Amino acid sequence: MKLLFFDIDGTLWDWRNRIPESTREAIRISREKGNLAFINSGRSRGFIQNKDLLGLGFDGIVSGCGTMIEYRGETVLDVKMSAEKAVRIVEGVRRYGWKPVLEGKDYLYMDYDEFADDWYGQKLMRELGDRLKPIASEWGKWEIQKLSCNIKDADTSDCVAEFQDEFDFIMHDLAVCELVPRPYSKGSGIEFICERLKVPVEDTYAFGDSVNDREMFKTAGTSIVMGNGTDRAKAMADYVTDALEEDGIWNACSHFGLV
Repeated sequence: MKLLFFDIDGTLWDWRNRIPESTREAIRISREKGNLAFINSGRSRGFIQNKDLLGLGFDGIVSGCGTMIEYRGETVLDVKMSAEKAVRIVEGVRRYGWKPVLEGKDYLYMDYDEFADDWYGQKLMRELGDRLKPIASEWGKWEIQKLSCNIKDADTSDCVAEFQDEFDFIMHDLAVCELVPRPYSKGSGIEFICERLKVPVEDTYAFGDSVNDREMFKTAGTSIVMGNGTDRAKAMADYVTDALEEDGIWNACSHFGLV
């Protein structure tokens, strides 16, 4: 039995949330062969609700960069940030001009005026509906695992220096930074599942496309980067497959005998 771990954005679907039919078939056939398939995402669980995505038939979900894990419908790990810590980090990042999005199991929190002209903020508003709440009106009552920030034109080095003992900072190319409480990561999520299921880490395959998949790539037995992935991600890969829309997941699964 092999364990397959999939990033979402740029891996399972494109920016319009379109999933190739070949990806659906790859996951279905691989599971029929006795392998298990997992989402492994930086998104918190509150932002993994799309019925088409979940309908692919995953055996579990690693969300929030390893801070929450589900296996066959059961929550087996749920690491919430304390209210005191959450308030301290929100106030702290804002001192440096960072604009936070707080990410939790049921809701995401964002002050709309900070993201009026931001594409990601607009995406959250479109897709989340009542699962998106204002930070201000829910002050201190948030239930979250991690956060992301818009860091355009902001002070990055001093902010990282202040909080680096508590958080790992994942810097993206689009002036976005994820803050993940230590010691959790997409890699720790793989290790947790492997330990629970008594499967060697060597028997895992990680599919991703960007730098926030780094810990997943470092941990998995085999790391596979999509052809549409970033150059930094490809430099970490054991294998670079075709682009998402060019049957990349199917072709990689075929290459490794997973379908």
